[in-house]
Amino acid sequence: MQTAEITVKSALVRSRIPGVDYVINPYLGCGHGCKYCYAVFMKKYARRLQGQAWGSFVEAKVNIAQVLRAELARKRQRGRALVASVCDPYQPLEGKYRLTRQCLEALRDYGWGLDILTRSPLVLRDLDILAGAAQVTVGFSIPTDDEAVRRITEPQAPPIPARIAALKRVAEAGIHPWVFIAPMLPMNPARLVEIIAPYADRVLMDALNYRRQVQHLFRKHGWDYALTEEYAAATRAELGRLLGSKVKGARAHE
Repeated sequence: MQTAEITVKSALVRSRIPGVDYVINPYLGCGHGCKYCYAVFMKKYARRLQGQAWGSFVEAKVNIAQVLRAELARKRQRGRALVASVCDPYQPLEGKYRLTRQCLEALRDYGWGLDILTRSPLVLRDLDILAGAAQVTVGFSIPTDDEAVRRITEPQAPPIPARIAALKRVAEAGIHPWVFIAPMLPMNPARLVEIIAPYADRVLMDALNYRRQVQHLFRKHGWDYALTEEYAAATRAELGRLLGSKVKGARAHE
């Protein structure tokens, strides 16, 4: 994994996500290396690591928390921010730089609502901040129940059981937990619902929208069926049936 430090002039980005005013991305790039990642287009914005393959580099926005505090101080009204939309805010580099933690501290101090979307149990490190913040939700991306599928499609991401354990801890802490099933990878819908339903307040779903970039991988492993619209529709319907009122929307990213 190649890493670099960069500085930024802005932290808050206007959002088109319903209920979210802004998004904050403390990193450019992501160390989880998900093969299907929709944010691959972000590699063209790399500044010090231009030309690197998505998933092989991360640029840390080392001054983002200071910039964020300055922006929050100028806002006349409090808002709501999602951390993050085109990177995982708790990817491995966060253990070193703590940029997400610093941004959460700023949002808490200014009374902003915040939503987190991650694959990582590292979010548990920041429960002390989240407990004192306004209107907090913590979401976990869990696109399959099958750890073998996860190892192939999300090679550097935390295991599914670790995410479930973290989801449970968030629920026990009294913070609103949710799950994003996206993209809907090869799975056993009943098993996935069994492991997430006891802890998730709500569930959002989305299909595999960038199929071309994973079609060779899926065909290699016999998952051709999961590349079809029929699979997406049938899986969504079955998950919806099993989850009932917990299903609240379709997308959590732009």
